[in-house]
Amino acid sequence: MQPIHVRFMIAAAAILLTLPAAGAETSKSSPAIGKNMPSDIDAKSGFRLPLPSRDELDEAGKKTYDRANAPGASLAGLQGPAGIQLYSTKTTPHLQALNRYLRFEAGIEPRIREIAILTTAREMDSQFEWVAHEAEALKDGVPQDVIDVIKFRKPTTGLAEADAAVIDLGRQIWRDHRVTSETFAKVKALFGPHKLVDLVLLMGNYAGTAALLTTVDMQLHAGKKPLLPIP
Repeated sequence: MQPIHVRFMIAAAAILLTLPAAGAETSKSSPAIGKNMPSDIDAKSGFRLPLPSRDELDEAGKKTYDRANAPGASLAGLQGPAGIQLYSTKTTPHLQALNRYLRFEAGIEPRIREIAILTTAREMDSQFEWVAHEAEALKDGVPQDVIDVIKFRKPTTGLAEADAAVIDLGRQIWRDHRVTSETFAKVKALFGPHKLVDLVLLMGNYAGTAALLTTVDMQLHAGKKPLLPIP
C-alpha cells in the first residue's frame, strides 16, 4: 500500500489535470464581440436579437447575408446594421441601393460624405456608427481637428467653409430641429440644390441606421474602444 503522502500527491495531480490551463477560455464566446455585455444581448449577433441562420432566410435575406460576409463589402459584417436588416429582408435591397447611391454615386466628395455621416452619428450619440466611420473619415482626408470639432461639439469657427457648413447643417437638423435661412443658403451656394438634398438624404439614412442600432443596443466589436464621450 502506498504511503499517505504519495496517495495525496496522486489525487492532487488528478484534480489539476481536470482544470483548464492558465489563460484558457472556460466558456465559448463570439470572437468578434466583447465579453461584458448586457444580459439581453445575444453573444453571437452582438445585439438583442439572434442572427437568423442563412437557411431560414428568403432570397433577399440570403443575398444580404452573403454580401455582409464578403471581404470588404461592409464595415461591420453581420454584427452590425446588415445583421439587423435580416429581420426586414423586403426592405434590405432598397436600403442598400439607397445607401450605395448616396455614398458612392451621388457625387458627394468622400471628405464631405464622412463629415456628414460623423455629424449625424455624433448628434445621435451612435457609438457603433462613430467607431465604424472615424477611421473611414481619416482615410478619406478628414483632418483630426475637424473630427474633434464634431466629436467634442466645438464651434465650427476657423474650419474650411464647406466642412463648417455641413457640420452646422447636421447640427441644426438633428439638434435644433430647425435649419436657419443663412445655413440653408450657404449649403445651397456651396453644393447646389440637388447635392444639398442628397446630403440631407445621406444624413437621414445614417440617422435611420442609428435608430436601429440604438433600439437593439448594438455592441462594439471585441477590441474596439468607445470613441465618443457619451456619459
